[in-house]
Amino acid sequence: MQRSTAAGGNVPALGGAELLAMVGDLGTRHEIRVEDWERLPGVHRGPREIWAMRERVRAMLTESNPPAGIVVTHGTDTLEETAYLLARTLDPEVPIVVTGSMRTSSDPAWDGPKNLRDAVAVAGDPGARHRGTMVVFGGRIYDGLDTTKLDAFADDAFGSPHRPPVGRVDAGVPQFAGPADARLPLRVQQLGSRVAIVPLILGDDGAMVDAALGRFDGLVIQGFGRGNVPPGALPAIRRWLDAGKPVVLASRCPFGEVGGEYAFEGGGGQLLRLGVVPAGPRPVSLARLELALCLSAGVPYGNAPA
Repeated sequence: MQRSTAAGGNVPALGGAELLAMVGDLGTRHEIRVEDWERLPGVHRGPREIWAMRERVRAMLTESNPPAGIVVTHGTDTLEETAYLLARTLDPEVPIVVTGSMRTSSDPAWDGPKNLRDAVAVAGDPGARHRGTMVVFGGRIYDGLDTTKLDAFADDAFGSPHRPPVGRVDAGVPQFAGPADARLPLRVQQLGSRVAIVPLILGDDGAMVDAALGRFDGLVIQGFGRGNVPPGALPAIRRWLDAGKPVVLASRCPFGEVGGEYAFEGGGGQLLRLGVVPAGPRPVSLARLELALCLSAGVPYGNAPA
C-alpha cells in the first residue's frame, strides 16, 4: 500500500520488484524469484481468489526444482484465511511463510521491510522444513493453523490464541521452540461450499440463523463464553440440523474453546448433545474456513489430522 492524495487514503501500489527495491538487502544467500500474482486489498479476495493462489503455490511445490521456501506478502485483513488454507491443504515439507505490514510504505515507521526480511529468513532456514505454512509478523513465527489478527492497528497485530508461537526471529536469525509437528494435509479439490457465520446477540430469536438456511451449506454460530446461546435461537438451530446441514459452535471470546458443562436451555452442553459440533481451537473465521474445506472434501468437520 501507499498513500494516495487523489484517492484520499491508502491503496495498493507496489509490485514485487518495487517492493524489494524499497526494502533493500534481504540478508539471504538464496536466489529470490519474484512473482506478481495480484495487487488486491485483502478484503477483495474471495474463495475463488484464495483458491487460485493456493493452486499456484501448489504448482510451485511440484516443480522439478521446487523452491527452498515460499514467501507470500498479503493484506492483513484476510491474511489468516490464506495462511490457514495453505497450512491445511498443502504438503508441509517446503516452508511457506505469509507476512504483511500494518503500516504503509508511505509511513516513516513502515514495518514491512523487517517483516519481509524475517519471512525470507524463516522460509530459507533448514529448521523450517516440514513445518508447512507459517505466519511471520512482529518478530514472531506462528503456525498457519492458529494465527489470527487480534488488533486492528498495532504493529504486533497477529497472535495465536490457542497455542504458543512456534518460534521467533532474533536479529534476523529464526529460532524455533521445538521440532516440527507431524501433520497430514486435508485432500480437497476445490473450495466450493458456502458457510455462514452468525453471531448471536442478547435475546436472539434465531431470525438470522433461519435467513441463512436456504442460502448456505453449513453454519458457524458464534455463541457466548463456553458456547451458550439465547434459548430463543434453539428452534432455528434445530431446523439446520433437521435439514442435515452441519452447525459448528464457536465462542465470541478470543481465547479458550466452547465446552459442554452448561446444561440449561441454550447451554453449550445442550447444543453439543443436539449434534452441534464444537469449533475446537479455532477462532470463528478459521472455524468457518475449516467447515467449508471439510464440506468441499466430503469429510466431517476437523476430520483430518491438523
